[in-house]
Order: sequence, then structure tokens, then C-alpha cells
Amino acid sequence: MNDPKYNRLPHAGDVEIENGTEAFYLAPRPLPTGTFAFSGQQMHREVNDVFLDFAHGVSGLEFAVRASVGSVLGMIIFFLLVGFGLGVHDYIEHGSPVFEILLTLVIPNYYLWVFTVVHILVAGIPLYKSIHQITSVPPVRFNRQRREVAYVRKKGEPALIVPWEEVIACVTAGTVVNPYAVMNSYSLMIGLRDSRSGDVVWLTLNVGHLSLAVSEWEALRVYMEEGPLALPTPLLIDEEFQEGTVAYFHMCRGVYREMHSWPVYAFGFLTIQFCSGWTLPCRFSEWVYTRPKAAFPDAIREWSKPLPAEQHAKPSAELLQQSAELRQALSKGQSLFDYYKVKFSEPESSDDQADDLNE
Repeated sequence: MNDPKYNRLPHAGDVEIENGTEAFYLAPRPLPTGTFAFSGQQMHREVNDVFLDFAHGVSGLEFAVRASVGSVLGMIIFFLLVGFGLGVHDYIEHGSPVFEILLTLVIPNYYLWVFTVVHILVAGIPLYKSIHQITSVPPVRFNRQRREVAYVRKKGEPALIVPWEEVIACVTAGTVVNPYAVMNSYSLMIGLRDSRSGDVVWLTLNVGHLSLAVSEWEALRVYMEEGPLALPTPLLIDEEFQEGTVAYFHMCRGVYREMHSWPVYAFGFLTIQFCSGWTLPCRFSEWVYTRPKAAFPDAIREWSKPLPAEQHAKPSAELLQQSAELRQALSKGQSLFDYYKVKFSEPESSDDQADDLNE
């Protein structure tokens, strides 16, 4: 899945298992998924009848900032609590001032602060790279009239333009192990393959559930196949209440307070959120999100201009045929996974195998 080169393009319906992570491919070719098209993370920066710009929303950055701030503040608070606890113990045993150890041993301890600075750098460098990526690289542009996708990898480099029907998409499910728990991890991965070198640029969107990953891809698919009117109306019309914003934070705080007792609210929400920066990650993420973004090169702006109707690219005959077959199976109550299980249980024709080698 993460191999930078492919001997052949994967097919929709392929399944791969690598290092405990299972990947199910949805494209190429971009066939219907039978799920509801939905995007809940402000991924669609600009949408019109010609193109859709796809980029990470504020929620992903907010979580990254909160995790970084929480790890650093949590460590500092731990040092202070240990110093205070030792002071209380010394006061009980020897009658010394409670804050003596904290003021003479912990706070002036240069080793602890050097360790803290190193931890800040470890947490801050990846965060800085993420922010730099957001502000210095234009979003991925899906051009439905040309049926192509453009991605600018670095400033000054020519854009990578991939035919829509050759875009790789898969949803992944795995587990993430941290010191506190084993958590499920789900993501949508979009691969843009350079046909000249075979290199694949992977764009990864982490989501909370596998169905959300499929729905995010379905939103892109229906836009490219049917146009902007096929996109669903966002559940939260007011962008102020989108996930990752200050308003969303306070809305969640109110819901948590109503659904839990005061002790649970105090230790389960207030303490954790205070130690992770309270609303600071939200405000910082909103600030980054509103900063001017890198502009597209002139060649992509020219590529993004509307085309006469007679010059619009058309879906391939293979895509139309396979989409019709899949829709028929879905209409009969068959799931997407069951459809591919039956399809791949049949031997591939020699023509399909020849196509794989040509690709």
C-alpha cells in the first residue's frame, strides 16, 4: 500500500493487509459506493461547476495542536505536582515549608527544563511541518470538466495532473497503540500516481469511523460524476460551529455538562481540556486556516478555466458499464463488499489481465 511504485494500478475492490492495517480500495476506477456522500471536516475549500478544491480542514490541525500542547503542559504539570507532593511529605515528616522543594529543587532544575525544551521541539517540529504544508501548498484540485486531478507537490515544481479514473482511493482500518489504550484508527487515502516515474503521492485524511472515510470519497466521486448539485448540504450551515472552532468547543462543553454529573464533568472534561490548552488550539487553528494560502501556478489557473460543453471529457465506457453493474447489485440489497467478493471469486478474463500488464 505504501510502496512508492506499482507494477500495476490496484482495482476497486482490492484488499490489502499490511502491518495490522487493512486497506479496501475504492478506485481506480471510481465506482459508486452505495453510501451517502458526506464531508464533515470543511474539506471542500471552493466548489463550482468547473473544479473542487480539496484540503484539510481546521479540525485536523486543532487536534494536532491540542495533542502537542497537552503533552507539553501535561509534563510540566506533572513536574509541579511531584514537587508539591514532595513538599507536603517533607512538611509532614520534618515540618519544612510546603513549597521549599518546589522552589529550590524542581523549578530551578535545569535538567528538567532542558528535557522540557527537547520535548517541545519533538512535538513542535512535526506541527510546524504540517502548518507549513497547509499554508505553502495549494489544495488538490478536482476538475470535472477535464476529468483530471491536479496537485502541486512543492512551490516552483510543475503540478502533477492525473486522470480522474486513474486516481487511487482506499479506506484503511487498523489500531493505534499508545501508553493509555489501544484505539481504532480509520482513514481515507488518495493516491496520485505519476505515470512517468511510477511514484505515488499519498494524501491521508484521518476520520473517526470507516463509514465516514467512504462518505468523504463518495462526496468527491458524485461531484466529479454528477456536478456540484449532487453534493450534500452540510449539517452545520454556520461555519462558526464546524468541528475544531471555539464555538464548537463550547457547544461540546455544554453537551458534556448536561449529560454527566459535576464530578465527571470536572475531571473528565475541564481538567483534560485545561491541560491541553482549553480554546488555544481552536483559536490558533482558526488563525492558520484564515491565513493566505499558496496560489496555484499559472498553468493550473489556465487549466481551471471553463471549457465549452463539446470539449468536456466523458466517462469511459468501462466505467459506465461497471457502474451500472454495481448499481444493479446494490439495488438488490447486495453490499459493496459482497459485490466485490462475488466478482473476484470469478476468474479474470485474459483481457483484464492484459490490461493490468499494460498499466
